[in-house]
Amino acid sequence: MMRFDILSIFPEMFESPFESSLIKKALDKQLIEINLHDIRLYAHDKHRMTDDYPYGGGAGMVMKVEPVARALDDIVPHRDVETQIILLTPQGESFTQEIAETLSRCSRIVLICGHYEGIDERIREHLIDREISVGDYVLTGGELPAMIMVDAIARLVPCVLGNDDSARQDSFSNGLLEGPHYTRPQEYRGWKVPDVVLSGHHKEIENWRRRKSLERTLKRRPDLLEKIELSEEDRKVLEELEGTHS
Repeated sequence: MMRFDILSIFPEMFESPFESSLIKKALDKQLIEINLHDIRLYAHDKHRMTDDYPYGGGAGMVMKVEPVARALDDIVPHRDVETQIILLTPQGESFTQEIAETLSRCSRIVLICGHYEGIDERIREHLIDREISVGDYVLTGGELPAMIMVDAIARLVPCVLGNDDSARQDSFSNGLLEGPHYTRPQEYRGWKVPDVVLSGHHKEIENWRRRKSLERTLKRRPDLLEKIELSEEDRKVLEELEGTHS
């Protein structure tokens, strides 16, 4: 079972998202475990303060190191290579499907939700394994990124999706965007399902899907084509597509 521990000053934000859909089913089947931890409970002053004014002045408040350190000491007293402690911050490496797949092989993931203007740098220097960002924009806190990461990672845990092949066919899993899908009815408002996917010829269907995947990636995310290993047949298809679209 994969275990997630989430450190937040607003743990109540997670209750509704994790009480529905596949995440709820995975929890019920004990395929994953999610524990929410209120950082405020680890602040020992009278007002449970988790932030303070920055040394040297400046706008905003800074998340204090002590409550986070105490929380980690309590939650992860002994670290091992199967545990990853991650700070969610706009300054981190961009979250990708590749990172999700790597993290899905861990037994435990600890997510620290940042807040305020920033965090005490000592959290970054001494308490975490890596920093991750979900995009080049700034949110009010790390709670929404934590939800995104749990969802993206949990669905890769064996048996969570029901059919593990589904995850292997996702966009980005093989470096390309996923091609189109169709289901019943065969025709709706004059919009017909392509004959090839109804043909029953599995090799032709496979080739068609690969071509459509390459075509969609070329149109929407051509940058991805520079990062993956393409077969000779893939290159021929791309040359043909580029000639058609030029």
